[in-house]
Amino acid sequence: MAEVNTEGGGGGGKHQKKRAKKLPTRIDMTPMVDLGFLLLTFFMLATTFSKPKIIELTPPAKTIDTTKFEKIQDSLALTLILSSHDKVYYYEGKIASKTDSNNIKLTTFSNDGLRKILLRRNYLVLNGLKPLKEKLDNKQIADSTYERLKDKVQGNKMTIFVIIKTDSVAKYTNVISALDEMNICDVGKYALVEVSKLETLMMQDYNTKNNIK
Repeated sequence: MAEVNTEGGGGGGKHQKKRAKKLPTRIDMTPMVDLGFLLLTFFMLATTFSKPKIIELTPPAKTIDTTKFEKIQDSLALTLILSSHDKVYYYEGKIASKTDSNNIKLTTFSNDGLRKILLRRNYLVLNGLKPLKEKLDNKQIADSTYERLKDKVQGNKMTIFVIIKTDSVAKYTNVISALDEMNICDVGKYALVEVSKLETLMMQDYNTKNNIK
């Protein structure tokens, strides 16, 4: 049992007035210690520890039968080429056959850059998911139902297909940022592909014309 004792003082010398002897004060600290342990146990059991936030990336399964592949319409393709200093080159549809073409454009990872382009091109999915999100927020449908309907909307054959490429000086963080933008903009169809030599030459020509280092 924890306790605190304070001794009372008595009289001094023989010429001093004799005072009554005080009894020691006793404070029992046991209830306070018990309360502290109870509060500590309560917060340990009731607190939810924060979980690390990660990007969920599911790689495509290997397909043996290549005859089941569907050709993507050129008008639905959007190609991103990640480069140094957070630069994002992109072109819509099919790449031009000439190196000095202005088919490639340049943007960044800002909200008015890549995200704005993805939101504009992915309008079909966004319009289809809007009523589903409202039903989910109003608890009219379950999470599992929403995910199933979301996959169906994103898998529509008329939705965009984003092709993500990197050059030799791109950083891995740029790939993570691009994949994060896919999730933010609800892009359901995208792939990681190697950059071609024609695209590399076209980027170099674009940099030369616009004095970009």
